[in-house]
Amino acid sequence: MTSTPADDFQQTPTRLYSLDALRGFDMFWIMGADALFQSLSAAVPHSGFLKVISDQLEHPAWNGFHFYDLIFPLFLFMAGVSTPFSVGRDLEKGKTRGQLVLRVVKRGLILVLFGLIVNNGLEIRHLADIRFPSVLGRIGIAYMLANIIYLYSSEIAQMIWFWALLIGYWLLLKFTSAPGFHPGDLTPEGNFASYVDRTILPGHLYVPFPDGRPNMHDPEGLFSTIPAISTGILGILTGITLKKTSLSQNQKTIRLALVGIVFLLLAQLWNLDFPINKNLWTSSFVLNVGGISLLLMALFYYVIDVSGHQKWAFFFKVIGMNSILIYMSGHFISWHYTANGFFKWLFQLCGEPWGAVMLALCVLLIKWLFLYFMYKKKIFLRV
Repeated sequence: MTSTPADDFQQTPTRLYSLDALRGFDMFWIMGADALFQSLSAAVPHSGFLKVISDQLEHPAWNGFHFYDLIFPLFLFMAGVSTPFSVGRDLEKGKTRGQLVLRVVKRGLILVLFGLIVNNGLEIRHLADIRFPSVLGRIGIAYMLANIIYLYSSEIAQMIWFWALLIGYWLLLKFTSAPGFHPGDLTPEGNFASYVDRTILPGHLYVPFPDGRPNMHDPEGLFSTIPAISTGILGILTGITLKKTSLSQNQKTIRLALVGIVFLLLAQLWNLDFPINKNLWTSSFVLNVGGISLLLMALFYYVIDVSGHQKWAFFFKVIGMNSILIYMSGHFISWHYTANGFFKWLFQLCGEPWGAVMLALCVLLIKWLFLYFMYKKKIFLRV
């Protein structure tokens, strides 16, 4: 049973404009903005500013954090934020927990299926050639388990779950390792999470061993999904806060921002013993991206929903309303082919390296126009 008073949730909005806009802002960077800034950096090689942005739009090799590492966990965080406004609303309307568990399990499994399609396409493959872990698969599993925790536990219990999963994962990796490595080894070959994945997962993992043997590590592996559940729970707790009418909008903004700052400080402290690492989704990584996610949510919420400045965010809302569609679309639609079909003359006039910049810009534009058409027709791919 949730302990939050029912009066806290009366007359609350069913959808946050800021949440759709933030989701669109998140997807904007992987639907083409990354390629745009990287091509700009190549076109202006002596620009230190563009070089910094370009570097931030690539993942670090192992430990460390770049802005690009935020995109995946921010999306999972936002899936959690929406839970009190969707699953929670249906619970208030009288649907049973059993009915809602079936719904979230269905959603989770559909995302796992979509992840398999993104990884492997719609073709028959030998089991050894199939990659099972995926971005959408991790989102599906973590979303599903975080929602089940939400349905059957109080707000305080959800906070306990959040910390218990992070501390438990830290202790597991600190005192275990792959056979032949010392306890606490966090290298790609020696860490316990990757060892479990290559032991139990069928198919193949994303990263091979240095000597060429397959299946050393997968950044979306099964074992490191454990702390990703905490990312989903943090989003749920954020959604609960945003839904409460007992807090003013300014109080909600301040609370999210303060917790975000505290998380960032704790992440840096934990980083001294348990490095910030997206590949292993370490506990310090969860706090780091959680802190940034809270600050971004507070900023978007205050500017858009509190202050009412919505027009500027429409560009991102169009993307956010069909985020899964645009994420999967590149596996079925050749956006570069379309851009060349309409604008190759422009790329030729620009020449190199500016032709590559215009190509990236036009691909981004065509994707947005496609999403705008879907938005106007009210066609949304929802799970």
